[in-house]
Amino acid sequence: MPHLSPISIGPQRLEGELCLMDPPRGIVVFAHGSGSSRRSRRNRQVADTLQHRGLGTLLFDLLTDEEADSRANVFDIPLLAQRMTDAIDDLCARSNQPIGLFGASTGAAAALVAAAHRTSAVRAVVSRGGRPDLAGDALADVLAPTLFIVGGADTEVLALNRASVDRMRCETRLEVVARATHLFEEAGALEVVARLAGDWFVRHLAFHNDAGRVPH
Repeated sequence: MPHLSPISIGPQRLEGELCLMDPPRGIVVFAHGSGSSRRSRRNRQVADTLQHRGLGTLLFDLLTDEEADSRANVFDIPLLAQRMTDAIDDLCARSNQPIGLFGASTGAAAALVAAAHRTSAVRAVVSRGGRPDLAGDALADVLAPTLFIVGGADTEVLALNRASVDRMRCETRLEVVARATHLFEEAGALEVVARLAGDWFVRHLAFHNDAGRVPH
């Protein structure tokens, strides 16, 4: 059964929505793309799918309202990654559940940098239409199994994802959703994303649950 509660993250008291499942099977933290927020329709659709598969979710604003007014902040990957790290630390203080990260667009870069900074806590990463190239040298430090999902018609981003996969040393997979564009607005495309992400998180977070490993 799900338990939904408001939450504030980090010293900025960023607003979020935490959904915990009973029995607990892991929590997936969402990092939205530029210009979006915890209310992102696409991320909420994926979160709903993950909840139906027994996974908890955390959707939160990576920036305050004032910070979001600056386009520079929207693309400040170190800043966004620090906010993701704050969220990971908060969850680790609350629970010993394995943690996954789901990042979209620039949020994927922030998620990957955070995963590189919290290797003992983050057990899986999924990037949707992401810009992993913006994570820079942190790519080589990610230990969590990472799934990249890219639209087949999103050719430039697809090339950037392929190059990023080559720079990583952890388990990786690249899934291409045929004919989908960057925002996966085509009929059925986001459902494919949600299914692939769910399969990835259930597989990797369940492994760490079964192994009895506690993130710190």
